[in-house]
Amino acid sequence: MIAARRQAFNQAWTPARYERLMSILSAAAGVAPAFPVSETPCFFTRAFIDDLARTGEQLIRQLVDNHAASAAADQIVPERFTGPNEDPVPRFLQVDFGLVRTADGGIEPRLVELQAFASLYGLQRVLADAYRDAFALPSSLEIFLGGHNLASYEAAVGAAILGGHRPEEVVLMEIEPRWQKTWPDFAITEYIWGVRAVDASAVRREGRQLFYDRDGRLVPISRIYNRVIPDELDRKGIELPFDYRDELDVEWAGHPAWYFRISKFSIPWLRHPCVPRTWFLHKLDAVPEDRENYVLKPLFSFAGGGIIFAPTDADLAAIPEEERMNYILQERLSFEPVIETPHGPTQVEIRIMYVWTDELRPVLPLLRLGRGRMMGVDHNKGLRWVGASAAMIDPE
Repeated sequence: MIAARRQAFNQAWTPARYERLMSILSAAAGVAPAFPVSETPCFFTRAFIDDLARTGEQLIRQLVDNHAASAAADQIVPERFTGPNEDPVPRFLQVDFGLVRTADGGIEPRLVELQAFASLYGLQRVLADAYRDAFALPSSLEIFLGGHNLASYEAAVGAAILGGHRPEEVVLMEIEPRWQKTWPDFAITEYIWGVRAVDASAVRREGRQLFYDRDGRLVPISRIYNRVIPDELDRKGIELPFDYRDELDVEWAGHPAWYFRISKFSIPWLRHPCVPRTWFLHKLDAVPEDRENYVLKPLFSFAGGGIIFAPTDADLAAIPEEERMNYILQERLSFEPVIETPHGPTQVEIRIMYVWTDELRPVLPLLRLGRGRMMGVDHNKGLRWVGASAAMIDPE
């Protein structure tokens, strides 16, 4: 948080510049984002952001290099989401951090969540550039991680998505993609990498081969850039034209099994000062008395669904014994509002986005601002200067 840059940005901010930002995004995606986009980016030092990226990598390595954790993670993948042709490592990983105030008055990061699932690799890059353009920010401010520039970033993400195949042989698979809030990212993904979003239910199977309709002709699918969230698939009761367990002539860029393996399930296995105290509910001998300091979370819900703050005895009793293995009890953290805005101090959640091809490497930060109880849209309705944002990194 660079105070001088924050003050200068707030003083120079105008509604016209924000309208310019939204115009750039709408033009890039062909549609305006269906979620709030913050009126401001955030300004960080290179040292701070790189330190977060190193911490995230340490956490990921703790999981993938821990045979006990890996074996346990294999066991929690629902059988219907297992199958052949998995990549040996998760191609896409996200590690989310919040910021807390320490006893000595300093600011430190704390883990919020981590997930082996793709994120907004297309939209987030465009959003960061749009802030620089719309608000005439200095060109010296950087946006990439891991030593990347624009060309190497697009090459690295493209390699993970395409896996050496021609773009028309690769699809971004989602449930009704055109109606997802993440559609702008899908549209930009096609523009940058040539990979088209297709509805998982519209795929056609013939023997071991999958096909999709591309401008009136059936095109074979060689690789799937997976954006189908298992929780949504189950919640909506969608039957796919194929089974993940089938022997198909298709590769996965993000097999659905990884969604479970590295997730909230992973947090109790981690040992790091940034990780809040976390227990599997079924392994707790006694629930702490100070319930206001804890949250109860289902392991495999998306976007904060099912989280209970300060769980009561009734909340806990409502969970059947056989389901308790699918919940964690976690220390509740009070995140510090460190971003000064005209609408008051605001919290920031910083996601470090990684790509793993030949090596695990951070590529880009993704930010969300909020003043509600959580960062999601439902907890920040009617608020200004909140929502999706981007990091402007000062190299000095």
